[in-house]
Amino acid sequence: MDVLNLSNLEKVTAPIESANGLPNAFYTDKDVFEAEKRVVFANNWTCIGFGKDVAEPGMAVPVAFLGQPLLMVRGKDNELRVFQNVCRHRGMILIEEPTTLRGTIRCPYHSWCYEFDGKLRTTPHVGGPGKNLHDCIKREELGLIEIRSHVFMDMVWVNLSGDAPPFEEYAASLIERWSEFAGRPLFHGGSTSTITFDLETNWKLAVENYCESYHLPWVHPGLNSYSRLEDHYNIVRPGEYSGQGTVVYNPDLKDGDKQFSLFDGLSGKWDTAAEYIALYPNVLIGVHKDHTFTILLDPKSENRTVERVEIYYASEDMCGEAFDGLRKRHQQMWKEVFVEDIFVVEGMQRGRSAPLFDGGKFSPVMDEATHCFHDWVARQFQGT
Repeated sequence: MDVLNLSNLEKVTAPIESANGLPNAFYTDKDVFEAEKRVVFANNWTCIGFGKDVAEPGMAVPVAFLGQPLLMVRGKDNELRVFQNVCRHRGMILIEEPTTLRGTIRCPYHSWCYEFDGKLRTTPHVGGPGKNLHDCIKREELGLIEIRSHVFMDMVWVNLSGDAPPFEEYAASLIERWSEFAGRPLFHGGSTSTITFDLETNWKLAVENYCESYHLPWVHPGLNSYSRLEDHYNIVRPGEYSGQGTVVYNPDLKDGDKQFSLFDGLSGKWDTAAEYIALYPNVLIGVHKDHTFTILLDPKSENRTVERVEIYYASEDMCGEAFDGLRKRHQQMWKEVFVEDIFVVEGMQRGRSAPLFDGGKFSPVMDEATHCFHDWVARQFQGT
């Protein structure tokens, strides 16, 4: 396809001083979006949901991600597994809505049943009326097809191709950077800790906007009044992630005498620091001394993205009824910040229809994180 002429990407992977951004087709062309499903998403680790959605054994949640029917299931052993949401008999979708399973995963078509770990358990009448076995139906070979998965900070990651290195290697440097947050319990506050946006934009523009602090004075004047542009720093890890941090995070969010508790054991850095990183391809994460949040980007088409924001706290007490009011204020605070970005990401999407736009120019000082992301996307297509 001409739109995927790899020679066009040499300008993207050039040093930032001379680089251009990704060509317009990477935001507007259906063929590029279809290619991204394999090259960018399937071949890497990609986030599809959250562990909290299947918190108890027997809970199952169907996920339609990039057109693929997937199923998150919490097993009796408390392990979270991801399967293709498809019966091995005739390809019927197994589960349509989030549910708590009673005993098995049962296909609604011919009632083949699977254990929570994916093993095929029963095949009623498969050998004729009243005959539930047949020599050619080998149950041990017909379990649900499991997708490689890993849970990190309650995010459920999958590698659809099965070819990526283990997640612990894939995200090793971020796990090390945020070792004080990774691995510890996180507590979600239910409906007061969830925000969803349906945006008319390509998923990459949401990543680009999140990565940089350059736009703060004009797009987030309220935030910039106490966390100024000059209080931020770039975070760049080529081939893995990029983002920004601030050295003046010091929230004053209270509800009467109530205030969110802090994560215990944090180093002094986090007394005033917070960091916001895009872990490629589709997750935006923020860590603070009193909460974390994750924004899962679910690309629906080349020009539509659903953002799912989930907020987590340091202790279970913060998620109780006594803190409902404070969580609602916190939710509204972040919602107002994220809403301010909508006109930007949707405006850039409309701008990508300008045929003479060449991908744009990067500031070598302010756009390091954004260029790092463009470079990563381009190299996925180049195979480097």
